[in-house]
Amino acid sequence: MKKILYTLLFVALISTSVTAQEINWVSLDKALELQKQKPKKIMMDAYTNWCGPCKMLDKNTFQNPDVADYVNANFYAVKFNAEGNESVTYNGKTYSNPNYDPALANRRNSPHELSSYLRITAYPTIVFMDETGNVIAPIVGYQKPTQLELYLKLFKNDDHKSITSQDQFTEYYNKFKPEFSN
Repeated sequence: MKKILYTLLFVALISTSVTAQEINWVSLDKALELQKQKPKKIMMDAYTNWCGPCKMLDKNTFQNPDVADYVNANFYAVKFNAEGNESVTYNGKTYSNPNYDPALANRRNSPHELSSYLRITAYPTIVFMDETGNVIAPIVGYQKPTQLELYLKLFKNDDHKSITSQDQFTEYYNKFKPEFSN
């Protein structure tokens, strides 16, 4: 009996130590509400159900402990299905997907009105917003943890405000020393 209990305890300890770090995802409506109480920037993952790079971003980047810890500490993280059918209120207007087809839920569907408004044309796109919900910049494509780290810190620290040219961004990029594990 003791062997069984020790085995179960060992398995429980092992399984909790390999559990992926989780980002605290909320809806855009909830993030905008939270900003009123405690201002933080928003990182919105605009994805689709059929998008392979979106799934890689979830598995390889968003479950990275360094990424998850940094995002949870410094941003409100939003998951947004860019071809989904949820209603979202942003800047005083409610957006939906009137052409959504439930039969296409896991295939290409019509773009959500908010996707069109934010000019999201490729997936994944990570949209960064300031503390008042205004768009800072969309970052298109799959990002490894250290690639995303650059943008997380660029926007968190407001370094983007002093970058006004491609040359300045290239200089920032070349000086950046990633600390996250890949």
